[in-house]
Amino acid sequence: MKIRKNDNVVVIAGKDRGKKGKVRYAYPDKRRVIVDGVNMIKKHSKAKAMARQAGVIEREAPLYVSKVMLICNKCNRPTRVGFRFTEEKKVRVCSSCHEVVD
Repeated sequence: MKIRKNDNVVVIAGKDRGKKGKVRYAYPDKRRVIVDGVNMIKKHSKAKAMARQAGVIEREAPLYVSKVMLICNKCNRPTRVGFRFTEEKKVRVCSSCHEVVD
């Protein structure tokens, strides 16, 4: 998966198109990511213990990874991600400015 935790991304499809945020969690096996402040849902919950609050809780739901694009640190635009092999390891590369993302 080309999107990882702590990447800055922009949503390119769905009800939250155009919103930007940081990836909080990445689930590579399910090909989904959770982005801060994007794809908010309302979850109804009961109070089970003193620690958990009852009522309607608003939280982020997972997004499919194809609905987000990585924002390059150098050119500051949404970009596709490629890979390049350096001497020691494989790194992610911005496809528009060819700068290393990692």
